[in-house]
Amino acid sequence: MSTEQPENDPFRKRPQPDEPGSGGPPPGEQSPGEPPPERPPPPPPGGAGGPYASPQGAPPPGAPYSDSYGGAGADPLAGMPPLGSRGRRLLARIVDALIVGIPVGIVSGLVSGFDSYDDAGAQYWQGGFYTLVYFLYEGLMLTRSGQTVGKKLMKIRVAVLQNGAAPHGTPGWVRAAVYSIPALVPCLGFLFWLINVLYCTWDKPYHQCLHDKAAKTVVVVAD
Repeated sequence: MSTEQPENDPFRKRPQPDEPGSGGPPPGEQSPGEPPPERPPPPPPGGAGGPYASPQGAPPPGAPYSDSYGGAGADPLAGMPPLGSRGRRLLARIVDALIVGIPVGIVSGLVSGFDSYDDAGAQYWQGGFYTLVYFLYEGLMLTRSGQTVGKKLMKIRVAVLQNGAAPHGTPGWVRAAVYSIPALVPCLGFLFWLINVLYCTWDKPYHQCLHDKAAKTVVVVAD
């Protein structure tokens, strides 16, 4: 008796597409006319986390404090000398004010007479003369070496935040101008000066005054 089942037998087991002899494509190959499988999209540029993410958690190019002097990563003060203390900066300003103020006061007294101190207008012009002399004094000293006489005595210096160099040229003059020139404006000039010099007490991480921020400088301990 024959054991073969007819081709049209409904109970006959038919080979699966992935079994030998089934007539279907082998595993991993595409059948003719079948659309290609969808591939997952490529990862975003810069690794996981979006288009602005950087490998190993590094800050993207141009991020704040990403330069070699200002530091990179979690500590923006890495790679630079210690910051000059606020006490040293204050003492340096007092020394510089005396260096400029004493000769300016003597000259003003000789030119205008001692009774001019009772005249408000004369006091204003004397103050303006002192401001301009101090501006020239500080601008010339900073653009030359980053130090005034007071800063040399206190062993601190002004440095460009980007690379630590002395503020030659424009940065030194901008710093001196923002510190001195607003004082020529009656009332409001003194208010701006007060906010300016106090700003370093709460600024982080570089303890900058407004004249530092304008010139992109920082005060550090001198070598």
